[in-house]
Amino acid sequence: MQIYLVGGAVRDQLRGVAVSDRDWLVVGSTPQAMRRAGFRQVGADFPVFLHPHDNEEYALARTERRTGPGHRGFVTDFSPDVTLEEDLKRRDLTVNAMAMTPEGEIIDPYGGREDLRRRLLRAVSPAFSEDPLRVFRVARFAAQLEGFSVVPETLALMREMARGGRLAELAPERVWQELRRAVDTPSPWRFLDVLRDADALLPFFEEWRVEPPLLRHAFRGDACLAAWCEHLDGEAVRSLAQRLRMPNAVRDFVLHVGLAAPLLPRWRDVAAEEIVRLLGRLRAFQDGSALRAVLRYLESRHGVLLAAFEALLDDLAAAPRAIDFPGIEGRALGEAIERARVERVREAQRAR
Repeated sequence: MQIYLVGGAVRDQLRGVAVSDRDWLVVGSTPQAMRRAGFRQVGADFPVFLHPHDNEEYALARTERRTGPGHRGFVTDFSPDVTLEEDLKRRDLTVNAMAMTPEGEIIDPYGGREDLRRRLLRAVSPAFSEDPLRVFRVARFAAQLEGFSVVPETLALMREMARGGRLAELAPERVWQELRRAVDTPSPWRFLDVLRDADALLPFFEEWRVEPPLLRHAFRGDACLAAWCEHLDGEAVRSLAQRLRMPNAVRDFVLHVGLAAPLLPRWRDVAAEEIVRLLGRLRAFQDGSALRAVLRYLESRHGVLLAAFEALLDDLAAAPRAIDFPGIEGRALGEAIERARVERVREAQRAR
């Protein structure tokens, strides 16, 4: 049994970047031998084992052969005869296809170290084309690894996969995960740049085929997605969210930004009735916590301070309430509460 550190941990260690997640590869072993050594097996597609002391992942060396569409359309061989070089060859990019021995020796059969030095993203082999998710992984690595570019040969493979309709094989949840990781990188717009260069924005990202001005910005995470969607109406945002199986909380944040952005940065100059209607649509009277995240985004996006508006939210959250209007019921009660809210907004607008 031989054990190697592999993948992104080796890449990042060579780059001088702190390594948080480590993946270990075991060559020359079997599931039975791993279990006898105290490892706990997880995963149904191929054997992955958790170390008995630190729970880090150890995978048996394997080869893969595509037999059908989708991420389950592979035949996997994880026999003890699979070599380190064979396992590394099945990986996506040369910079991710290096291994390190316990003594610190780098094993690099496919030139990953040189590509790392030159900041190049290159497919390990033509087998790259067997997994269409790699198109999105390469785009995400271009965003994650600052200054890295995709070599023309690999970009051509990606373009061929996209034009051949291979991306439609992917489960939307897997594409969403790559997008989710990309928007948390130093240069999230590179994700879309690379997909655009590879003609790979369809079928998942048709709304971003034409680049709006805000694709390049300093936002991260959900705020990045909101900025990318500022040019879209609510129907387009819902369509994008449904297509990607986007979590409801993320979808709602993006939608709320779209509703709030035209009005709240200039809220003092907007009719109080319009502000109250907007707050109702944003469900701010039931729970203002989601709206506060929107305010933080708008402050960064428009360079305005919304502390006074946030204080108004606190005031409206405390009152008016039904208890403030004894003897009034039904529709009349709702109208009375709304009039009181409008008046409080007007008072806040006048208190400049």
